[in-house]
Amino acid sequence: MTNKANIIFANDSKITNDEQLKAFIENSEGGFITTLLDGAMNVIIKPVKEEKRTYEEVRNIAGNIARELSARKVDSGTIEADALENALSNLDKGEIISAFVEGWELGAYQFLTYKSNIEAFQTELEIAGEVDAFIQRGKVRAQAVSFSRDLMNEVPNVLNPETFPDVLVDAFKDTNAKVTVYRKEKLEEMEMNGVLSVCRASKYEPAFVEIAYLGDESKPHIALVGKGVTFDTGGISLKSGRDLSDMRMDMGGAAAVAGAMKLLVESKAKVNVTALIPIVENMPDQQSLLPSEVIRYKNGLTVQVGNTDAEGRLILADGLIRAGDLNADYIVDIATLTGAIGNALGPKIAGVFGDEALSIDLKIIGEENGDYIWPMPLIDAYDSTLASDYADMSNISTLSSAGSITAGLFLRRFVPKEAKWLHVDMAGVMASSQARGYYPKTATGFGARLLADFAINVSK
Repeated sequence: MTNKANIIFANDSKITNDEQLKAFIENSEGGFITTLLDGAMNVIIKPVKEEKRTYEEVRNIAGNIARELSARKVDSGTIEADALENALSNLDKGEIISAFVEGWELGAYQFLTYKSNIEAFQTELEIAGEVDAFIQRGKVRAQAVSFSRDLMNEVPNVLNPETFPDVLVDAFKDTNAKVTVYRKEKLEEMEMNGVLSVCRASKYEPAFVEIAYLGDESKPHIALVGKGVTFDTGGISLKSGRDLSDMRMDMGGAAAVAGAMKLLVESKAKVNVTALIPIVENMPDQQSLLPSEVIRYKNGLTVQVGNTDAEGRLILADGLIRAGDLNADYIVDIATLTGAIGNALGPKIAGVFGDEALSIDLKIIGEENGDYIWPMPLIDAYDSTLASDYADMSNISTLSSAGSITAGLFLRRFVPKEAKWLHVDMAGVMASSQARGYYPKTATGFGARLLADFAINVSK
């Protein structure tokens, strides 16, 4: 038997006489089955009903097939472009191909850097037909998400505030993006006091990275601000009671922004976008930021620290101020900010706060590309709960609830009035608990597609 698989659909005439396959076709609600047919390995797909067919379903089917064939060490899987398009005729033909490729590449994703006895293997996808442009589009999108996943999965002694900037410089070398790295001494000149305060107890010095991509300077300037906490212990307000390994992913917002920039640059998008990434490590030490300390920001606002585990908003504030200094027309910040958003929306959907019309636009974009998001309210009545006796505000609310809302209200105070602003809280969706569809049981890479597609949509 050849070490290849044919990928065909359940309506193919040559499989109708096989009793096992007939039972699968009659009884299943979609999905696929792997079987031998005429001495060859075949993957038989039964699409879901037409009203339920979406690009996300295409990505998930492709991801599941890629994972199974890769686990079996199958060299290649072949599918006819016409068969794929005909079976999903309610969707755009080119987008079907791109979605299938994207799902395939992401479904086969593995992070094996520290596995000494496992070598990476991916079944190669072959699509027969004149669809090279759509295949390439799907690969570019998958590579951007994989880049975000790689960053989030990396361990904190390797990816930290001093090495992360170098990774970004290397990732964008020989491209049309310009990367600028600001280290501690420069951050002091720039008065980025939130970044400096949060990283004070780390053995690594903080950094702030700007990635500027000018695909079309006539387009509105969009600033993407990503929280880059390479490990979050909680600082003096130490986290406790559970395995903290996933706190290496507290730079998920930074990973999303970096992945979005990868996607925009590699696809030569006609946009004007700057990524702003504050990078710190939040540690307990004799130099730690202490509850009750007051941070004075460049714009004159003062913040009393009520809890050092609410550090993300302290560094995002510097990013938002910087976005204003750069005269951004649109600002989107994204962060693994609050556990409250996961409690509210669960592990499959992030929350978005801010401009109501843009929030709806972002929701629609997420429905198409798989980065699901839901508009959330900023309740003005809760704003007073951020009051401090000693400063303009505290970094935590006096409420015992609505934590994601009050975090958004805190950030809103640092947004320049001239800009349209969105805040994305992705804490609940940063990692998947199981391998399913095109998601592995690791970092999801959420946000890379969402932010890139938003920038393209705004720039039309």
